[in-house]
Amino acid sequence: MVSPCSRSWLRASCLAIALAWPAWAPAQSGPLGADLPSLLDYARQHNPELAAMQHEAQAAAQRVQPAGALPDPVLRVELMNVNNFGNDAGFNLLPSKVGETKYTLMQMIPAPGKRDLRRDAAAADARQAEARSAATWAEQAMKLRAAFAQYWLAAQNERITGELLELVVQLEQVAQTRYAGGLAPQQDAIRAQLEQTAIRSELIAVANEKRQQQARLNALLGRAAGAGLAEPRALPVVAAAALEPQALATRVRERNAAVRTEAARLQAAQANRELALRNRYPDFNVGISPSQMGSRLTTWGVMVEVNIPLQQRARRAQESEAAAMVDAARARLEAAATQAAADLDEQLSALEAARRNETLIATRQLPQSELVLQSAVAAYENGKVDFATLLEAQRQARKARLDLLKTQAEQQMRIAEIERTLGEAL
Repeated sequence: MVSPCSRSWLRASCLAIALAWPAWAPAQSGPLGADLPSLLDYARQHNPELAAMQHEAQAAAQRVQPAGALPDPVLRVELMNVNNFGNDAGFNLLPSKVGETKYTLMQMIPAPGKRDLRRDAAAADARQAEARSAATWAEQAMKLRAAFAQYWLAAQNERITGELLELVVQLEQVAQTRYAGGLAPQQDAIRAQLEQTAIRSELIAVANEKRQQQARLNALLGRAAGAGLAEPRALPVVAAAALEPQALATRVRERNAAVRTEAARLQAAQANRELALRNRYPDFNVGISPSQMGSRLTTWGVMVEVNIPLQQRARRAQESEAAAMVDAARARLEAAATQAAADLDEQLSALEAARRNETLIATRQLPQSELVLQSAVAAYENGKVDFATLLEAQRQARKARLDLLKTQAEQQMRIAEIERTLGEAL
């Protein structure tokens, strides 16, 4: 007979393993790796890909002011009669020693409105760069949330597998006691030992998966692959109100990085089309021309230079090209908005499916597996089922717990995709 103490311990241990639900609470700021906020904060400052895109956006912003600036003026110096024909001074290049020196200072002035249009086009290009930087961050944030969810899942799996190993070790002791009392065959103890070997093999695989997730997180953070990370504490919680479909659809139209990029591209194309139309009007060069003889300025002249827009066929082709670019940009904007809306709907549907699966597992699969385990424990204590049945019941209870963890991690990955489509955090 198994002592009442052993029976109580067996029932309590099995049920403790089966009923231990994974942590699911709002994450608080903690050591790097313990929660998602600490990872996001670190990545904003150290992710190399994001830093590169931010620098490119800053560079594009610096092009706006020069795009609308006047060209640099031009100074021309003409030395006339440098051989001093008619006198004995001979060849000379000094302005005061030649027959005459003419200075011309010129400034090119674009037709009215061109400078503003060039500045508008450059500003639109800067907004494109800013939107691409936002898209890069949205992509990195999505990868971080998904990697953290997988890291958390691997850590939870390692914990559950370790607890199961401890339980099977204790079950082996119970089986040995029953065998010594003639109440169970020796195969029960052997089965327990085989199960321990299989679980230890699983622990090796789980530990390897956890290390891989740590390396993936470190890569996203811009750290060495082997850099240490804290144990993940809990998955972040997103309020249901933040996932209201209509509100998200509105935010996607306004904040989606691809939509913002194409909108800025359209604005740049429109400015370039207006600029092409303005090229029908001439640009001007204005200048002044003082002339020097000896050491004195003797005469002054004023000049105006105008380019004559005679190549109308070429200009019409440029205008048609610019108009086609506007149409193409508008079509890309519509396509980006349509794709973003479709992605959001698909991701919300996947999230809802994951939540329904979580509810199903939590309310049916897990309680049912617990009942089966309780029955198996009681039946084994009374010698009504063999040890293999008890192990199988334990495996089913463990599978239910892991399935619950997987659905929770999957929800995090769906939320990560929604945030990437949205272009900002929920």
